[in-house]
Amino acid sequence: MLDPLDRKLLQALQLDARAPFSRLAQVLDVSDQTVARRFRRLHATTRLRIVGVTDETRLGRTNWLVRLGCASDGAADLAAALARRPDTAWVGLLSGGTEVLCVMQPRSVQDRDELLLSRLQRTRGVVSVSAQCLLHRFYGGPLGWLDKIDALDPEQEAALRPPPVEPANGPVELDEPAVRLLTALHRDGRATLTELQASTGLSESVVKQRLEQLRATGVLYFTVQYDRQTLGNEVAAILWLTVAPGALAAAGSALAAHTEVQFAGAVTGQANLVATTLHRTTDDLYAYLSDRIGALHGIHTVETALTLRQIKQFA
Repeated sequence: MLDPLDRKLLQALQLDARAPFSRLAQVLDVSDQTVARRFRRLHATTRLRIVGVTDETRLGRTNWLVRLGCASDGAADLAAALARRPDTAWVGLLSGGTEVLCVMQPRSVQDRDELLLSRLQRTRGVVSVSAQCLLHRFYGGPLGWLDKIDALDPEQEAALRPPPVEPANGPVELDEPAVRLLTALHRDGRATLTELQASTGLSESVVKQRLEQLRATGVLYFTVQYDRQTLGNEVAAILWLTVAPGALAAAGSALAAHTEVQFAGAVTGQANLVATTLHRTTDDLYAYLSDRIGALHGIHTVETALTLRQIKQFA
């Protein structure tokens, strides 16, 4: 389990993942050496990793939630294969290890059709395929669960929170240098300007300018990866909710405010609202379903599955 300073540092990194240790130390009122030492310890004990993530929606692309029923001996291998693909953003094993859920990010209509209509249908051991298009994100992406842990006081949050991104004005076009920079930041979100210069072939001044531009347009954001059990969350669940159309926006907004919710989005299909949640125990999950989900207006049905193993976790 993590102590209060560890939690503060994790939330601070969620707010500004590239902030220098000196800046984090100033906000947290500790020494630079303490921040560096805690960061290294979190890396060793919680597998802490800072990842630069491309927001595909800002590029005019669509995310798909793909649910795959598998033969009993094939789900783990399929999940591992999907995790190696560059067009997957989240992969998990569900339902006793016989079901795989992944977030797919096809780069084109042709890629989407080839994957959903051909490749997955022919994959050995896959017995069922369902795909839901993400229509609207209520929570997730740049907003992470660590934003909700209240480890920092309001003044500390305000000191680290980045400026809002520019309103979307059509899809952003990426050139080859931007793609190289995004790839480098995906490998290490805290890579220095010198390291980014070496991996992209751009000058430090251009790297800095491009980095600021990608963040300002919302194409690039950073996520903090860590072992959720170290914060006491032993149970991760996925909820598929069937909601009356007139209540969908209100229900999604309500879910976004729940401290248990990591992600919430409106999707196509009969279950038109999907959420991923974290809980300490299955009793807590039961109470959440009964008390909080049960109190939402317009909810007709809820299907719940536990994430047994998360194979790929950035989203």
